[in-house]
Amino acid sequence: MKIKSFQHIFKATVLATLISSSMQSFAQPTDEVVAIVDSSVILKSDLEQGIAETEHQLKAQNKTVPPQQYLQMQVLDQLIIRQAQLEQVKRYGIKPDEKSLNAAVLKVANQSGANTLEAFQQKLDAIAPGTYENLRNRVAEDLAIGRLRQQQVMSRIKISDHDVDNFLKSPEGQAALGTQVHVLHMRISGDNANDVQQVAQQVKQSLTTSDDTKSISSKLSTASVKVDGADMGFRSLSEIPTELSARIAPLQVGQTTELINVRDGVHVLKLLERKQNEQKALVPQYQTRHILIQPSEVVSIDRAKQMIDSLYNRAKAGDAFATLAATYSNDTGSARDGGSLGWVSPGMMVPEFEKVMKETPVGQISQPFQSQFGWHILQVTDTREQDMTKEVQERMARQILGERQFDTEVDSWMRELRANAYVEIKDASLDSKAQQK
Repeated sequence: MKIKSFQHIFKATVLATLISSSMQSFAQPTDEVVAIVDSSVILKSDLEQGIAETEHQLKAQNKTVPPQQYLQMQVLDQLIIRQAQLEQVKRYGIKPDEKSLNAAVLKVANQSGANTLEAFQQKLDAIAPGTYENLRNRVAEDLAIGRLRQQQVMSRIKISDHDVDNFLKSPEGQAALGTQVHVLHMRISGDNANDVQQVAQQVKQSLTTSDDTKSISSKLSTASVKVDGADMGFRSLSEIPTELSARIAPLQVGQTTELINVRDGVHVLKLLERKQNEQKALVPQYQTRHILIQPSEVVSIDRAKQMIDSLYNRAKAGDAFATLAATYSNDTGSARDGGSLGWVSPGMMVPEFEKVMKETPVGQISQPFQSQFGWHILQVTDTREQDMTKEVQERMARQILGERQFDTEVDSWMRELRANAYVEIKDASLDSKAQQK
């Protein structure tokens, strides 16, 4: 039996246990170190709290609690992995922002029946002073670990164009795209396997030249072999049994599957038509050019604002925008092309830029505005709606494939983290590796 990691264990169902164990952890005069992880320690009280949370979670799920020594070793191992991650969090300086932290704590508060953070704090601190702060720190650690994982693991996920293409052609990909297929379905059954196979081959051959399932059934059924045929009409691939949809997905229109041997007989299918979800992903695009003035060691923020104001006034007075961009813009990539950014889709630019771009009428020059890169003015020269269906489908495929790889890569990364961390377990009876020797 494998104990879940503490990132999964920490849920509202263990809130009472967490609060109770937090109360007990304030004064531990006889507390002792059970393990050292890099520059941090795991205390006996930490282990006891982890065991209590895990037991509570297992009982809540009606699962058997394992023997105590095994439970202790597994929980300690999870605490070591957690502490190794927290060491990385400190090394990289990862801290959740207050907004995200408040939202996460409020979610826990709502699950416990409190509607505000203030009410939640009063409720917890009435049980024991400092309990709310204890829980808040725990949630902050979980958020930081989550961001660490995203940073470290996402770089390990590699999805090629070939992977995307294969996924979109697969039954799962076709189903995700909403693909529908018009299929003829023939089933051949009987007591004599050899006879069934022979008739099934004849059915497959007949389907290459005919779509008349009734005629084929009538012609090829015998006293010992029954041939059933049906026009299934248009069906979503997600509605068709997996063992059949997997055979249909790669077919070209007019082709038949190979013989499919299953428990109730031999199946043969023919693809008559295929159609995709007709809903297109039409995305607004803006043909945009801009001028950027960046603050630097020699250009203060105030001076950058003065410069962009001057360029704005010159452009409004009739100076060619492209010439001003080529001469003064600090965005050297676009400056070479008169400030042109080409066709810009939503999500490509920082929020401040995108907001002004959407609000600027075609042909007009925006008021100066500031982003994280400096001061800008922009001009939208044209707009259009672009069919981005293919790009949206590929992005969806990459997301699905990435999510599929993420958990595997997390496990691999955590094993490496555990192997590379300095770990000293003080009690040999809690050392799972020592017990295996």
